Amino acid sequence: MNTLTESLSNFYSSISSGLGDFGLQLIGAIAALIIGLWIIRIIMKGISKIFDRKTIDATLQPFLLTTIGFVLKLLLIISIAGIVGLPMASFAALLAGVGVAIGAAFNGSLGHIASGIMLLIFRPFKVGDLIKTNGAFGFVKEISVFVTVIETFQNETEIIPNSAITANKITNLTKVGNLRVDMPFAIRYGSDIAKAKQIVLDVLKNDTNVIQDGSLAPRVAVNNLGTNSVELLALPYAKCENYWDVYWDTRQKIVEALGNANYEAPLPQRVVTMTK
Repeated sequence: MNTLTESLSNFYSSISSGLGDFGLQLIGAIAALIIGLWIIRIIMKGISKIFDRKTIDATLQPFLLTTIGFVLKLLLIISIAGIVGLPMASFAALLAGVGVAIGAAFNGSLGHIASGIMLLIFRPFKVGDLIKTNGAFGFVKEISVFVTVIETFQNETEIIPNSAITANKITNLTKVGNLRVDMPFAIRYGSDIAKAKQIVLDVLKNDTNVIQDGSLAPRVAVNNLGTNSVELLALPYAKCENYWDVYWDTRQKIVEALGNANYEAPLPQRVVTMTK
């Protein structure tokens, strides 16, 4: 009886000792996790401020911050595994298995990451550029690991997966620095074409949003001879930020100037001949 009691007592003591050691390790791991996340947050804020002071490209900042944050958190997890007492070889095998599982589950997301890296390397556009892609037309606000954020002229925020952008056409309207705004208009047959061209050209030359220099100076040309009218084309150039001012306001000025000069809108015409 004494032998049985002593055996049970030794067994209980062993379990208590083991749980006590593991409990202390667990508490230490939780404390390390909380403190580590707090330190990482402070480090990330400091890195962000350094990027701002060093004028790091706004296109690279989100990608670099995300990558650095991921690496720091991975190092924290490895350190906590050491505190708990997990063998590094076993832990590395566990991480590899988890990585394979995550990679299989998020195959599309890995494609977005690869596409984001391509966008940063080949630079078809950068933050602040005016682009058209995947039906979105607006200014690039952010290029992150997975998505690109575009703010449209309607103040809508378009969030597009990076792989969708690299797989489709990208039109960068900011690359050159200016845009030509083609504005067709028509006058009736028999009207004074030269005078109409001069009226429109005067409007363009007096518009502060229209570029007036050298090869970018505005011009007006005959574009097409239609069934009922002569179609002319105003060809002003504008800076990207003034695009819509020229597109809307200058067009209105042209319509008003032609109306004040008694140029009437062309209407469908038919020639009727009477035969006896």
